[in-house]
This record gives sequence, structure tokens and C-alpha cells, in this order.
Amino acid sequence: MRLAQTILLFLISVFALLLTASAEDARTFGLEPLSPKFWDLVDRNAKLQTVAKDFGFTEGPMWDPAGFLYVSDETINKIFRVYPDGKKEEVIALGDPDGNTFDRRHRLIDCASVLRAIIEVTPDGKYKILADRYEGKKRNSPNDVIVGPDGALYFTDPTLDLVKGEKQEIPFQGVYRLDASGKLRLLTKDLIQPNGLAFSPDGKHFYVDDDETRNIRVYDVAADGTLSNGRIFGEEPGGKDDGVPDGIKVDKNGNLFITGPKGIWVWDAKGNHLGTIVLPEQPANLTWGDKDYRTLYITATTSVYRLQMKTQGFVPYLEH
Repeated sequence: MRLAQTILLFLISVFALLLTASAEDARTFGLEPLSPKFWDLVDRNAKLQTVAKDFGFTEGPMWDPAGFLYVSDETINKIFRVYPDGKKEEVIALGDPDGNTFDRRHRLIDCASVLRAIIEVTPDGKYKILADRYEGKKRNSPNDVIVGPDGALYFTDPTLDLVKGEKQEIPFQGVYRLDASGKLRLLTKDLIQPNGLAFSPDGKHFYVDDDETRNIRVYDVAADGTLSNGRIFGEEPGGKDDGVPDGIKVDKNGNLFITGPKGIWVWDAKGNHLGTIVLPEQPANLTWGDKDYRTLYITATTSVYRLQMKTQGFVPYLEH
């Protein structure tokens, strides 16, 4: 009987190891093309590199031309400088920091979810609130922010990170424009949980994805930043634990790189899914970096990765 139990336990252990290995194999780095155009953007021989690890949950990567990244850690509640050699430096301790961008004055702008605000992180490790209300009501939980072709800040305000027990005061989840004078304008409220966002290089189209529906929507953009003609650009379906559409970045030719189920989905400007870059950890966001902006830096759960690309990134805060 004892021998039988030993054999049974051994078989169970082997089976468990096989299941674990299978799960890990399913999320190793890989390139899955759906179109020959995929290879115009992604190097067939590209190698994924780990830049830094042992974070809680990474978000909001932003490349500084000085040669490092800003990275939010939503679990540890801090923003870090992360250097290409893996070195980390704390910038600020902040409740649930999320998406980041630079504005045209090279100020670091963060979506501070716990503060329910868009903030400027100052060089001395403090912050200034730029927008925390809409028509007198507290903001939900700002998620991602970018600078537009007009120099204004554009951001999403879902309820994804609304602190438990806090009341939602704005009765919708919107996308907003904040100009240099501090004037705030609601652009759209037709998404359930707006998340990542980006402009096309020519500034004529605006993309935003929806965490709830898994859709990416595209809008036409007027000279004053007004959005119109919202329509479905694409969809990133997947299993319950595969991840959802999140961060969006665009290259110089208007192709989109959107974090989603199992990795980064690559799209052309017409809404064709060209292929997927499968990653070992679920990515939340990404940014272009290095001197030539031909490297994608990716925040994926507990790590920061980089992947050299054939295409060059469109970097809004440098385009003026």
C-alpha cells in the first residue's frame, strides 16, 4: 500500500510539473505573423531582453532622452527611473501611479489613480495636481495620458482603479482634453472602460481602447481637438486570463502596437491585425526608446522588457 501511495504521489507530482511547464511554454516569447507586412516592422531574429525585474505590477513606461525610463509600479506604489542596465531609482512614492507622459515642456505627467487626478511629478520628488475634478465632481481613476499634436494633454478616466469604498461621482467613464491654460473638455463618454490612447502621426485620427468590450475605437480629429465619427477599428478577443487591450503606441508610418491578450498586437492603419508578439508575462503598456526610437520598452507584470524593432516609433512629445 505504501509503495502504491508513493507511486501515486510521484505521478501526481510529474503531472503537476508537466502542467506548469505547459503553461510556461504557452507564454514564452514568440512571433506570430498573420501577414507578410508583419516582418516589415518586426525583425525575424529579434531577441526579447529583460531590462529589470522583481516589481509588483509595472505600468506607464516613458523613455527620457537622457537615457532611462520612468516606470510606475502600481503594487509598490512608486514611480522609478529604470536604466538600460537594470538599475532602479525611486522618483516618488505615490498611491497607484499609472500611465505617464512628457508634455511639450518635458514635465513628467502621471495618472495618479488613488489621488483621482492628473498630476505633474516635479524634479524634487513631489507633485502638483493639474486636474482632479470635472464640473465639481471628483474624477474616477485616470488611467493613461498622452500629449496631443496641439500640445494639450489627453487622458482616459475609467473606474478600473477606483479605490474600494470610494464613490463614483462622475456618472460615466470619459476621455478628456486638458490644455496648457488648465481648461478641461470632455471629448467622449461612449466607451465603457476607456484605457490606452494614441494619435496617428498626422494627428487626424485618435485611437482609444476599451477594457470592457475589448474593442479599439478610432475617431476623426478636428483642429481644436474635437472628436467625431467614432467607429470600431479592431478587437482583441481572448480568454478570461489572457489580458485585455491596454497601452497603445504608434510608429512613424501609422502602424499600431497595442498590448492585449498574450502580448503585443500589431495593426496597420487600416485596422488589419498583422500579427502578435507573444510575451512571457502579460504586458500592460509600452513605449518607444533608445536614441533612434527603434526599441519597444514593455512593462509586463513584474518585469520590464525591451525588443529592438525594424520600424521607428512616433514620439508625440518630441514632435513640435
